[in-house]
Amino acid sequence: MRLIIPMAGMGKRMRPHTLTTPKPLLKVAGKSIVHWLIEDIAAVCGETIEEIGFVVGHFGEETEKELISIAESVGAQGKIFYQDKAEGTGHAILCARECLKGDVIVAFADTLFRTKFNLDKTKDGVIWVHKVENPSSFGVVKYNSDNIITDFVEKPQEFVSDLAIIGIYYFQSGETLESELQYLIDNDIKEKGEYQLTNAMENMKNKGMLFVPGAVDEWLDCGNYSATVYTNQRVLANKSTQFEGVAKRFGNDVVIHEPCFIGEGVELKNCEIGPFVSIGNNSKLENCVIRNSIIQESCDIKEFECENSMIGNHVCLNGKTKEYSLGDYSVLA
Repeated sequence: MRLIIPMAGMGKRMRPHTLTTPKPLLKVAGKSIVHWLIEDIAAVCGETIEEIGFVVGHFGEETEKELISIAESVGAQGKIFYQDKAEGTGHAILCARECLKGDVIVAFADTLFRTKFNLDKTKDGVIWVHKVENPSSFGVVKYNSDNIITDFVEKPQEFVSDLAIIGIYYFQSGETLESELQYLIDNDIKEKGEYQLTNAMENMKNKGMLFVPGAVDEWLDCGNYSATVYTNQRVLANKSTQFEGVAKRFGNDVVIHEPCFIGEGVELKNCEIGPFVSIGNNSKLENCVIRNSIIQESCDIKEFECENSMIGNHVCLNGKTKEYSLGDYSVLA
């Protein structure tokens, strides 16, 4: 099994947090979004992922090393590919054509999920979907009584289905997907000015290939800071056994309401933390009350109370009480 993760986008809706960190590498519950995504996909596959192709912009050597390390943590070989120009989802996947061999999963790296379904590799393709209340805001699928997808519909203005495509796809043949994507580019077939994966899937379906929906129980978006804070909450809740016992590391002047993630080297003095708080490595907090928030690494925070907030790395705060979204190296005193 091979995995391709297109992640070359600028992450503009997540600014200021993405000014210094690519969105998929922002941390929730102690791990980057893309790290959680890879672990969850590996669990659904039920088999070893041999190779992970990351399609990136030019994020720098340190970011690329981190991605390779994440791949290695699940026993895969990591490879870096570049998308120099934003020309659509189909173009992004084709940038990693070296990985389009045999079984392939394509996963766009701004979404997490929770599911109990097992991947059905007997079908030509599986599209991860989630039932939504407002399907007109999403791409959706229609399927027949045999659970075979009959149509892909982008943002339907009239109801056709409430199963939204969440951005994760399985293809039994990476070679076939490569051929169909190359056909779009060779014939300049675009949708809204870009080469789209859905156009390739439509061609594959029309040639008799069978796609089925794979329904997930929960779909967690990381499109903006408030959604990412909520995702942090849900990851902590869904994987709560991984975060048990953090209170034992601190003295009697610290109250921790689990579940929380508290990284290595964190110092807490006279604080009430949680529930649903993540604090990154080497941060120092004194006289603080923090609820339902993300505080990243190496922060120095005093006399501070907040909830529903996202605080970047190397942030200094003193004497503030508010809901905040602060990027790296911010100072408020």
